Amino acid sequence: MANTENRPSLAALTGVFLKIANLTFGGGDPTMAALQREFTGQRKWLDMERHTLAYSLARITPGTNVLAYCAASAWLIGGLPAAVAAVIAASLPASLIALWLVIGYQASTSNRFAQAAVASMIAAVVGMMLAAAWALVKPHCTRRNWPRIVLYAGGTLLLREWLAIGPVQLVGICALAGVLWVEGE
Repeated sequence: MANTENRPSLAALTGVFLKIANLTFGGGDPTMAALQREFTGQRKWLDMERHTLAYSLARITPGTNVLAYCAASAWLIGGLPAAVAAVIAASLPASLIALWLVIGYQASTSNRFAQAAVASMIAAVVGMMLAAAWALVKPHCTRRNWPRIVLYAGGTLLLREWLAIGPVQLVGICALAGVLWVEGE
């Protein structure tokens, strides 16, 4: 647990989790980084050693790493009540929003304007995913490497769609192929 002279109230700690976990965009890593800055830098509720422990344990646990980090860091700061409050504060608002969106979507399935909006959002998300994929691949697209990139990307798509091979296995197959397909400099 954190040292008692710098131990926050349960309400103060819960408020930090509520604010940061629900207003930080980009997924778990940016949220954990923002919480780390708050806990180790601004408020001094955790030292770096305890933050590193909470972060490391969160990364190796199955499931949502950010919730595991919230539970672990809150436990180190304030014990079991803090851990429970942190997980609820970090997950309940987003869960309620997701539930509200699903209910709204289901209610709008017969509305053609709502369906057009959903189709447009799906197209925009696919476009963003393709743009992100291109940003990752573009630095490696050279005159010499493009056949390999096309083979890996196309092969991955075919293996995924035809043989239903999972993403972890596909990454492993491509890694093995990369090790075996070494070109001389």
